[in-house]
This record gives sequence, structure tokens and C-alpha cells, in this order.
Amino acid sequence: MKIWIDADACPRIIKEIVFRASERLQVPVCLVANQDLSKSHSRLVTSVRVAEGFDVADDHIAQHAAPTDLVVTADIPLAARIVANGGVALDPRGELYTEENVGERLSVRDLMQELRAAGVVQGGPAQFGMADRQRFASSLDRLLTRMVRGQR
Repeated sequence: MKIWIDADACPRIIKEIVFRASERLQVPVCLVANQDLSKSHSRLVTSVRVAEGFDVADDHIAQHAAPTDLVVTADIPLAARIVANGGVALDPRGELYTEENVGERLSVRDLMQELRAAGVVQGGPAQFGMADRQRFASSLDRLLTRMVRGQR
């Protein structure tokens, strides 16, 4: 089992929470981004710098993540790819992507992009806060406990 982080837009605090869980459970982590990433002080954490370009990091993760791995991403199309391949994906705000909800999340995402492009809606998601951090930590802990035990 490995934890993959779509690291380009992942909040630093989420990475730190994952690093602590990685150390506690001895699960390797791989950060994937198209920019330089600060080095972690753990032998369990590696990083991959991919080329610049649209969805290059997503493609790398989708090609290398196994169904037994966990992918942390806010990118709904990447999450949909992971779920479609039988994998597990978790949003940095703590929501588990599933076969039941990822299609709806994609539809809402597409609708919001259209509304923003038309000028009907402005802005993006709410600012990342303490409740999001706590929800993520709790979801991650529950999910990793199940996955390490071989349950899904």
C-alpha cells in the first residue's frame, strides 16, 4: 500500500497530516507535482516531479497507483479515474470519493465551470479551514486503519 498525493494544489497542512500518519503506520507516500517540492525528513516520503502540462501529474498518478493505494486529491477527474480503476481517493477536505458520488461531483464541477465562464458565479470553493483539516484527519485515520487491515 502507498499513499499518493496530487501535490500541486494540496494544502501544506494536509501533507503534514499524511506524513504523520505515514510514520505511525509505516506506509510510504509519494508526492507528485510539476514543480519542485520541499524535501520531507522521512525515508517513507518520496516525490516525483513531472513535466509541465495539463493533467501530467494526474496521468502519472493514474498510471502508477494500484487499487490497494490511497490517492489524496481535490481533482475530481483524477478521483474519478482512480475510482473507476478500483482505487481509493480522498479529498483534502475529508470526503471519500466513491462510485456513488464521483459522477455527481464531476457534474457539479462541470456546471460550476460553465457558470463561472458565463459570469453567473464568481470565485471557487470556500477557504480551507480548521474544520476541513479535522475532517480530513479523521477520514484519513479511519480509511488507513481499514486499508492497512485489508478492508475497503
